[in-house]
Amino acid sequence: METEGQFSPSTVAEARDRYESFGPTAQVVVKEVAKAMGLDADEYRERVTGEVVETARDVLFAESLAVTVGTREEFEAWRDDADHEVTVVGSDNVDNVVWHAPDFSDEAVAATFHEQRGAAVSTLRRQAFGGIYREVV
Repeated sequence: METEGQFSPSTVAEARDRYESFGPTAQVVVKEVAKAMGLDADEYRERVTGEVVETARDVLFAESLAVTVGTREEFEAWRDDADHEVTVVGSDNVDNVVWHAPDFSDEAVAATFHEQRGAAVSTLRRQAFGGIYREVV
């Protein structure tokens, strides 16, 4: 098993603080991307909404989440001992699983994959954000 990512909040307050801390970074990222796209000041004001910056913050937060990557056997062993209700997406016929289970929640998410580890990790992080964090941050 391996851990990928650096952030695994133990409390809702810790998750909220981390999410809030990404606000200024999200604004800078969006501004720089808009510059790279050649948006002038009027286009920027028209197209770069609060929702755009919030989406960038959501992505920054989600992509920082620590996830565990392992074999199906390792996942099942963890699941047998876990106190989480686990939502698993993907096929039952593949050998690898990525999962995230924050300490403050009784929910966890997992995704199976065969060869596309990076895609599975990113997908799982978005699922974790949408299914666990969106309501608390």
